Amino acid sequence: MKVSDYVIDSLAGQGVTHIFEICGGAISHLLDSLYGRTDITTVSMHHEMAASIAAEGYARAGGNIGVAMATSGPGATNLITGIGSCYFDSVPCLFITGQVNTYEYKFRKPVRQIGFQETDIVSIVRPIVKESHLVDDEKAIRRVLEGSFDCARTGRPGPVLIDIPLNIQRANVDVARLEPFMKKGKAAKRIPPAMLKKIHAQIRSSERPVILAGGGVRASGACAELGRFARATGIPVVSSLMGLDAFPHDDPLFSGMIGTYGNRYANLAVANADFILALGTRFDTRQTGTRPETFARVAKIVHVDIDPRELGNKIQPWIAVQSDIRHFLEAMTSHGGMNDPLPDFSAWRLRIAGYREKYPDFTRPEKPAIDPNYFFHLLSQQLPAGSIVCVDVGQIQMWAAQSLRITETQRFLTEGGMASIGSALPMAIGASFAQPGKPVVAVSGDGGFQLNIQELQTLFHHQRPVKVIVLNNGGYGMIRQFQEQYLSCRFQSSGIGYSNPDFQAVVSAYKIPARKITRNDEIPAALQHLFSDMKPEFLEVVLDETARVRPKLAVNRPVEDQEPLLDRSELRENMIVDMLPEPDIP
Repeated sequence: MKVSDYVIDSLAGQGVTHIFEICGGAISHLLDSLYGRTDITTVSMHHEMAASIAAEGYARAGGNIGVAMATSGPGATNLITGIGSCYFDSVPCLFITGQVNTYEYKFRKPVRQIGFQETDIVSIVRPIVKESHLVDDEKAIRRVLEGSFDCARTGRPGPVLIDIPLNIQRANVDVARLEPFMKKGKAAKRIPPAMLKKIHAQIRSSERPVILAGGGVRASGACAELGRFARATGIPVVSSLMGLDAFPHDDPLFSGMIGTYGNRYANLAVANADFILALGTRFDTRQTGTRPETFARVAKIVHVDIDPRELGNKIQPWIAVQSDIRHFLEAMTSHGGMNDPLPDFSAWRLRIAGYREKYPDFTRPEKPAIDPNYFFHLLSQQLPAGSIVCVDVGQIQMWAAQSLRITETQRFLTEGGMASIGSALPMAIGASFAQPGKPVVAVSGDGGFQLNIQELQTLFHHQRPVKVIVLNNGGYGMIRQFQEQYLSCRFQSSGIGYSNPDFQAVVSAYKIPARKITRNDEIPAALQHLFSDMKPEFLEVVLDETARVRPKLAVNRPVEDQEPLLDRSELRENMIVDMLPEPDIP
């Protein structure tokens, strides 16, 4: 069998139904092996960055491994943004690149290049993949493929890259004699019963416990287990940005998103907590603020993560548990400690509800100009069951995270670690192929939308049921907000030098229906029309360029002290723990 045929057969055997790619000479044999197949759909994107992010969206939405392919040289390097996102956000993807023939490859020769478009992509991506392989022997193809699938999925998930030279792709192999991948047996790490008992005892002695759900909850398939544990204990649940869809927002226990741009009520809950069960979260600066020692400063923190390198990296926990989140929650639920009487946390939940009532995630605007938080509140009301919302990075991401209400059947997909603007549209395309028939929404800003606007042709060509919403504030709003706060409103490149086309004309050129709204009172009808069918459609939402993300945490302040700052007496009334002295603000 030809190696390229074997590769595609192997992908189909792993349940891969779609491959996202841009054609090129160095993957010609792999593309030829896709010709005429009915078990795998080849999705030809219009930029390799978009192909890599579409594979990411496919994996995030569908749960199976995502696959993207690109040619050597610029094709391979253009994949890097999506590869990095999969690595930082723990998304299982396989990236296959073509390479020049092995007899044209430099290997260890001290020259820059021998073959046309020859690029050592294996070395370039090594810091942002779990593994990368150059297949220089056709007999190794089975072992490398099987090992790559196993690596991408097991432990902390992530991307793997395989670079296959042209002469290896076209070589013939005896499939029966190919060397298989030998998985090394590794038993799941057992959580000591004494540790579980200690955690249960601490929960029973707590008055103000909080569960912090991170991206690891969804990555480990533990959403149902989290729901059962939270409801059994009555502990309020807050989330990180990446854990936003790990727990349904219409559940009374859900208490918002924490962090720099988090809900004020969620940050007040964390700041006053005396116990935090942190599940699959990295405690990055956008969660803790720039002074992690001030974060949840009186709480005993139990940090659970499958990656031991994340434990104690930013926050020193009271107990560190290296475990898959699902395994941990199952162990906690089945442990005998669950049979012991639990405290009544209703007073604590009522206090958090009071925070939420005082500091809601949106207010009804008094002016006609569209308020972004209000827009996302209304979008929540119109989202069909089962919707997948793919949100770009920047102000859009924060407004959506603050005010969208995600139910149990809905998904919220966004990039956290790499955080590349322009990711929403290709991610939505990938998600729509992974979950055919489900409504998919891509929400972007005008700046991010232009980075991958060419994928409107992919959307039209395949008639994916993706609703594209662009919030247009005429520039890079998040950068403008930073420049306003720290650089005396010198809006270089975020406004000065930046410009937009007529989006209505551009989108219409792609033969996608487009409309535009400029006032709050136009939102309900526009959204109702948007979701009236399952065809691609575009909605431009015009914002004032002065729209800002609020609340927002400034440098050196603890998470409970977001801007706009509360009066000190009001903040003191909200705090159960002692307030900190006023910080030095640069």
